Amino acid sequence: MKGPMVKLCGNKSLEDFQKSQASGAPYLGVIFAESKRQVLPEHLASWLEQTPLNDDQSTVGVFVNPTMNELDTTLHLVDIDIIQLHGRETVVEILHIKEQFGLPVWKAIHHSDNAIEMMRLYQGVVDGFVVDANVKGAWGGSGKQFDWNAVPGYIEEGRRQGVPCFIAGGITPKNVKQLNSYNPDGIDVSSGTETNGQKDGVKIEAIVRGKNHVSNIS
Repeated sequence: MKGPMVKLCGNKSLEDFQKSQASGAPYLGVIFAESKRQVLPEHLASWLEQTPLNDDQSTVGVFVNPTMNELDTTLHLVDIDIIQLHGRETVVEILHIKEQFGLPVWKAIHHSDNAIEMMRLYQGVVDGFVVDANVKGAWGGSGKQFDWNAVPGYIEEGRRQGVPCFIAGGITPKNVKQLNSYNPDGIDVSSGTETNGQKDGVKIEAIVRGKNHVSNIS
C-alpha cells in the first residue's frame, strides 16, 4: 500500500534543502514566520537556483498571521508552490490571499476537542490541512506529539472535504510506522529529521521510506 505523502519542513540552509530534495519527498517546507528555523525568501531563491526540484516536488512556505504586504514581498522574491498558514487566519483573509496570489493554501489546525469543528469552518476554502500538536506559546515546530488516536477523525474530515490532511508534531523515525498505521494522507516532519539542528540524511530516509527504526538512529 502506498504510504503517506511526506513534507520535510524547517529547512534552514542550502545543505538542509539539498538533503531534503535528494530524498524525493514531494513537499519541501521553509519557515518564513519568526522562528528558530526562519529563512529569508532570498535564501530559498538561491537554494532553488542551486538545487532544482523534481517535477513531482513542491515548495511550501509557512507563514503565521501574515499581512498581505508580507506575502507580496515574499512572493516577489521567490516562487513557492503552496502557502501554509499556521496562525489565526480567517476564512475571509484566506479567500483574499487565494484571490490575490492564485496559490493553494493549507491551513494548520491545532489538535483539540473542537479541532474538527475548526476544520469545517474552512470547508471549500483551503486546499489542505495540517493538524499539529497544541503547545502553549508555539504555533508549530514544537516537536511534541498529540494523541494519535484522534488521527482517523481528522483524516476522515479531510476526505469528506476532498482535501489532504497532514499530521504534524513529534514524528520521528522511531514512531513513523505507528503513525502510518492510521493511514494519514501526509506527514509533516521538522525536528524529527534533524541531528544537532541540521537535517540528517539517515533520518530523512527513514521518514520518507516509512521505516519504524534504523539501528544507527539515536
